[in-house]
Amino acid sequence: MTLKRFSAFAVSMLFCAQFTQATTNKGTDEPLSKDSKTLLSSSDTTSSSLNAHDPSWYLSPQNIKKQLDTLQGAVPLTYNSYVQSYIDAYTSSRYKNHLSKMNSLAQYYFPIYEKVFTESDVPQEIKYLSIIESALNPHAVSRVGATGPWQFMFATAKAFDLNIDNYVDERKDPYAATYAAAAYLKESYNEFGDWQLAIASYNCGKGNVARAIQRSGLSKPDFWSIRKYLPQETRNYVPAFIAMTYVLSNSEALGITTPSENLAANIEGTDVILIDKFVPLSGVAEALSIDIDRLVVLNPAYKKNIINGTPEAPKRLVVPAVDKTAYASLYAALNNPSNGPVQVITAANSDLKAIYHRVRRGESLALIANKYHIEVQDLKAWNNLRRNAIVPGQRLKISQPSASSRSLNQTRRSSASYITYRVKRGDTLSGIAQKYRGVTVRNIKAANNISGNAIKPGMKLKINQL
Repeated sequence: MTLKRFSAFAVSMLFCAQFTQATTNKGTDEPLSKDSKTLLSSSDTTSSSLNAHDPSWYLSPQNIKKQLDTLQGAVPLTYNSYVQSYIDAYTSSRYKNHLSKMNSLAQYYFPIYEKVFTESDVPQEIKYLSIIESALNPHAVSRVGATGPWQFMFATAKAFDLNIDNYVDERKDPYAATYAAAAYLKESYNEFGDWQLAIASYNCGKGNVARAIQRSGLSKPDFWSIRKYLPQETRNYVPAFIAMTYVLSNSEALGITTPSENLAANIEGTDVILIDKFVPLSGVAEALSIDIDRLVVLNPAYKKNIINGTPEAPKRLVVPAVDKTAYASLYAALNNPSNGPVQVITAANSDLKAIYHRVRRGESLALIANKYHIEVQDLKAWNNLRRNAIVPGQRLKISQPSASSRSLNQTRRSSASYITYRVKRGDTLSGIAQKYRGVTVRNIKAANNISGNAIKPGMKLKINQL
């Protein structure tokens, strides 16, 4: 997600490097041809001798352009040498097994994304972005702590109402995280008026996109006209997304198979139930006569395999489609609360009642996290650590609030600090939000009763810092 490094996308870039180098001038970031005309003209003769049943037909530049035009919906699916380099990479033999796995996982995850995007008015094709982000792995964690299928950083997750505490990390919840990703993307689209720019902002942040637009001097630019002003990873992010959309949309024709044994086939439909009490997954598994591992796969966000629902904040439970004969036993399991501890400790970048740990020789972040029953990514967030490396003698902040999540949230609300910001020439809402930790455009607009995105120099804005 926003402003992270070493994501699943960055790993995929390593595979694509040799292809990108083959289509660019040495020492520059410019394509050998400024547009796709050279690629298209060179393929005319070849494509005429192929047919749509031949995988090679889908790799001809002329036909790639035609297919992208056919696939295009709300998101422009531009064809050029940057996109071609990623198509070359994704259709190489080294990627075949990986994309076969993606096809398999997509059978389960894509219907969830499609439902959420329909409700949120976000283009369906953006579902492919999650493959670039995390390879559809709800447990994916980048080196800097970006987590889940949509790779949310801690502060951004909090800003978009994803709950993270000692029982649950909703960044790993395919439903909750997709709603948050849709909200972020829609907010970006409303600001920039372009889906490719919204996608770019998902990688580098809205502030970086706004600054790139400002540097370009253009009033209504598209991604390609400001590309050279964006961070290097983001320059390749949109081409990679377009290429992945093309390849997986034509996966069958390109010989990319879907294994018969896949997540969707093993589940054969799911039901979603809202739970308003603490319920162990083990009890649900017993009631449904299934292995608990199946429930764990469907509910990856629960850290202790306990659903920590309350009447005020019910939690989502995903189960394999329930046979009517199991209704009675499932009802009993859902109404038999866990006897375990119910104290909920909200993870936060906060000094509230913190204690400290002095690192000893041989200790690792994982060892320390286990000792205090917290998460490694929380430790990294609280101590502003970009890597997992620690040294003996280092002092680490350990969050140990003793209040319940409700009282903790009340404390935060009562101690919320506001500052006043005077708008300067060239400022944008996203640029201002980037200046303050945990602040989003949505927060600023809500705090100042702003309905649109227009602001004027001299205007005073109230900023609520987390």
